[in-house]
Order: sequence, then structure tokens, then C-alpha cells
Amino acid sequence: MILGPKLLLQLVKEKKLVEGLGERDLKTPEGAGFDLRLGEVYKISGHAFLGITERETPTVELVTKYEEGKKNTITIKPGDYYLVSTMEKVNLPLDITVNFKPRTTTFRSGLNLRTGNGAPGYSGKLTFGIKNEGPIEVVIELGARFVHAQFEWVDGGGNQYKGQWQGGRVTTEKREKQI
Repeated sequence: MILGPKLLLQLVKEKKLVEGLGERDLKTPEGAGFDLRLGEVYKISGHAFLGITERETPTVELVTKYEEGKKNTITIKPGDYYLVSTMEKVNLPLDITVNFKPRTTTFRSGLNLRTGNGAPGYSGKLTFGIKNEGPIEVVIELGARFVHAQFEWVDGGGNQYKGQWQGGRVTTEKREKQI
């Protein structure tokens, strides 16, 4: 069952379910979850490998990040692909998972947001892929709400996330063994 805003705000206060939420979501969250904001943008390069027991992700370069009091923007041209991270950090207990949906303004503008799932026990910022699949340039202001997070109970409880992305790292340093 999807958790509603009243319960989510209680969990934010009591359990720090989400840290760093914007004022809007702390006061009047919309729908059945929280909107998360664009915090960092990374360009990828090099190569990647995904094997049965090992993996290596591309090299990343920080392009821009949110800075309090500044109006930083990024222009995403048609065909451009970036990794993007949230300003917020989640702290998921073992009985809650979170799924992500792009805000409709993103796809109405030609952007495809590649999201995943936040597993029970995960703690850290969130990283997604974003690609401009449309015919026009799209300018996004850092700090803009770009993804909606919906939290759900895990019936019977979940298992602790043990993955190497714990803490919110964006890429691997070298080829590594998968846990």
C-alpha cells in the first residue's frame, strides 16, 4: 500500500525517512509522496562493464550542482545523457521501499528519466539517468522538483540493502566485485 502524506511527514519527523526536503513538501506535499529536487548533474565518459560477478561503471565528471542562493541551470540538448542526483537523502527502514516516477513536466519537455527502486535499508542520496529524447533543448534549474517518490510498506518486512551504492555514491572507482 502506498503511504500517504500525513504518515510520510510523521516518518520524516520521527525516523528521518527523508532528509533535506524542500519547504513545499514539508508543508503541503502533493499527491501520495514527495517531489525530490535536482542537486547534482554528472557527465559520463569512458567505458562500462556489467558481468556476472563484477562491474565497472563509467567515469563521471560533475557538471553543476545546486548552490544555496544561486540560480544554476543546465541545458540538456537533444541526445544528451547525464546522471543526476537528488538534493534529498533517504533513510529507508526494513519495512518500507520507495519507487520513483518522473514529474510530468520532464516528459512533456522531451526528457526521459531513468529511475529505479530504493530498497529497504538503503540510506543516501538518489541517482538517476536523464536523457533528452525530444527535438528541443531543455533548461533545468538546479533545485527544481523533477522526480516523485512514492513509499510503500513491504508486507512481511524486507531484507537489508547490502549493495555498494549504499550512501549514495554515483560511480565505481574501478572494476569491482558485486556484492
